[in-house]
Amino acid sequence: MVAMMREPECVLLKRRGAQHVEKLIAGMSRQEELAFWQKRTEIMLERQKQLRRRQDRPT
Repeated sequence: MVAMMREPECVLLKRRGAQHVEKLIAGMSRQEELAFWQKRTEIMLERQKQLRRRQDRPT
């Protein structure tokens, strides 16, 4: 009998994220997709800046 292996949670989260993005960009043109990713990248970079500022503050 072959034991069924469960996928690690990280794989499930990755797949769920990919499905979410697929729904968000469904029907977009190449230009719209490019604009989408540029905007999301800006948001991510801003979040990273904010986190670094918080970590640099003395407690």
